[in-house]
Amino acid sequence: MRLLDFFPSRRAAYACGAAFCLVLLAYAFYLQYVEGMEPCPMCWFQRAAFLALAVVLALAAVANPGERGARMVAWLVAVVAGSGVALAARHLWIQSLPSDQLPSCGMGITYMLETLPFIDVFARAFAGSVECNKIDRVLGLPLPAWNLILFALAIVAGFLLIDHRGRRTNR
Repeated sequence: MRLLDFFPSRRAAYACGAAFCLVLLAYAFYLQYVEGMEPCPMCWFQRAAFLALAVVLALAAVANPGERGARMVAWLVAVVAGSGVALAARHLWIQSLPSDQLPSCGMGITYMLETLPFIDVFARAFAGSVECNKIDRVLGLPLPAWNLILFALAIVAGFLLIDHRGRRTNR
C-alpha cells in the first residue's frame, strides 16, 4: 500500500495539503508572537510561498481534477513549491556564511513594503542580511531546512497524485 492510498481521493489529499500549509503558517505565527522568534525578510517570503501553495491546493481540492487536471496542478505545485525550495535553500546558504560577509542590519519588512517597490523588497530580502543569519532550530534543524524539506515533499506528492486512484473511487 502506497502512502497516498491513505487518501480516498485526490480532493482529500489536496485539502489535507492545503490544511497542512495553513497549520505551518499558524505555527510560524506562534513562533513569532508567542516564542518571540522574529522572522527575517527571507522568512516572510517563505511564508508567502506556503500561503500560495495552500491557495493552489485549496483550489485543486475545490476543482477536484481528473488525471489531466492533476497533471496541471502538479506542475503548478512544482512552480510554487519550487520557488519555496529556492528561497529556503538561499536562506540556508545565508545562514552558513559568517556574519561579516552579510550586509548589515537592513530595514524591517514592513518598512520596506511601505517605502520600496515590491521588486526592490524582494531583491533586498533575497540578498540577505544579518537577521537572516540567525539560526533558530526546531527538532534539531534550522527552520529553512524544514521548509526546504516540506516544499520538496509537496512537489513529489503533487506528481504522485497524478496517478492516484484512491481507495474507493476511480477518479
